[in-house]
Amino acid sequence: MTKRFKCLILSALILSGVSVKTIAATYEGNVVTKEGAWCWFADPRALHYENVSGTINSTYIGYIDVHGNIKATQHNFLTGKNNEVLIRSYFQPDDHDNPTFLVLPDERIMIFYSRHTDEACFYYRVSQKPGDITTLGAEVRLATAQNTTYPSPFILSDDPTHIYLCWRGINWHPTIAQMSIPDAQDKANFTWGPYQMVQSTGARPYCKYTSNGKDKIYLTYTTGHPDNEYPNYVYYNYVDVNGLQLKDIKGTVLSTIANGAHNVNKTTYQSNYPYAVVDAPTDQRDWVWQTAIDKDGNPVIAMVQISNDKGTHNYYYAKWTGSAWRKTFLANGGGKFHQTAGLELCYSGGMAIDDANPNVVYCSVPVTGTSGSVYEIIKYTLDSNGTVTSTEQITTNSKLNNSRPYVITNSGNSPLRLAWMHGNYYDWIVSVTRPQGYPTGINSDW
Repeated sequence: MTKRFKCLILSALILSGVSVKTIAATYEGNVVTKEGAWCWFADPRALHYENVSGTINSTYIGYIDVHGNIKATQHNFLTGKNNEVLIRSYFQPDDHDNPTFLVLPDERIMIFYSRHTDEACFYYRVSQKPGDITTLGAEVRLATAQNTTYPSPFILSDDPTHIYLCWRGINWHPTIAQMSIPDAQDKANFTWGPYQMVQSTGARPYCKYTSNGKDKIYLTYTTGHPDNEYPNYVYYNYVDVNGLQLKDIKGTVLSTIANGAHNVNKTTYQSNYPYAVVDAPTDQRDWVWQTAIDKDGNPVIAMVQISNDKGTHNYYYAKWTGSAWRKTFLANGGGKFHQTAGLELCYSGGMAIDDANPNVVYCSVPVTGTSGSVYEIIKYTLDSNGTVTSTEQITTNSKLNNSRPYVITNSGNSPLRLAWMHGNYYDWIVSVTRPQGYPTGINSDW
């Protein structure tokens, strides 16, 4: 946000969802697209790439509209041009199908997407020119044995000739596979796996991934969906790609992935694997929003605790101190953020960690402004002790909700860093029952 807009904002401290005093000015961000939405379990849903030679400096923001069109906006900072790219038309009209991005070793951009659990395959397209998704090649279908949702791809420097793709797949559980890098004809194949990483007593663990870019993929996941699990726990493991093993935060081997899934439960697991559990509430339904790594290599987690009746959502920041997980309360996020009564009561407004500065978290919080109670984006800054030192209201007096914030991966010093959904939301899928679906747009801070 520019100083001109910042000077219009007058924020009171928000630590419990209380009303915020604001002046009459409205700031809802800048429109990336008027039609677009995303879920929060497929990443990176937006990505910045700037190469050392200075020939590429672009941001890619992906989304899906209510017509089922998968799209992305590319902003080229070298030319100043914006291009909206149609990745796939008339796909499943479901916000779980938003695309994710990966920069290949030759600087081509690879885009993954899939339907929501009802087709055993991924799709991908690869730019034909480095850094330029306006030159996408043909769609390629990558078959799997079981359902696919939420693709999260990684390339690690210890194994630069492979892609590691994580998703919700086998038995609706966290799944991983190793892939070849696409060749000159954009063809790639599975070279190891797919393998189910964990087996929970819950039907659908929800998992967020990140990596150190070198040799580890970190995963934070729940026992299951908070609608179905009470209480619902949060777990933390990582994949060591050199040994292809699953480990806890202390480096203890939990499993060799190819030999079978690591079993997780809410009864004996915490005593057997104390360094694999982040949070084990007795009376809350936990859910996860993001995992990031700080400058010292310690993980931080954005998570929400939801009351048993699902009416109260509290945002927390969990950080590994080197010996234990320390949780900091950030804000009361109200209840469900959307407009449909009785539906998806665990859908919070959302949270996002700044990957370049992991002591900064953005939350979507209900704030009373000139249009009544509307979800606004609030920035929370914490110190090394886990204490909130400042808050800043990013959007103000919005007419419609601002939700599911996302700090654009690797955006670093780019002026375009934060994006979010803006508008009404009725359901995650367009259907006869709720034909409005998710008529939001995507806004940004630049």
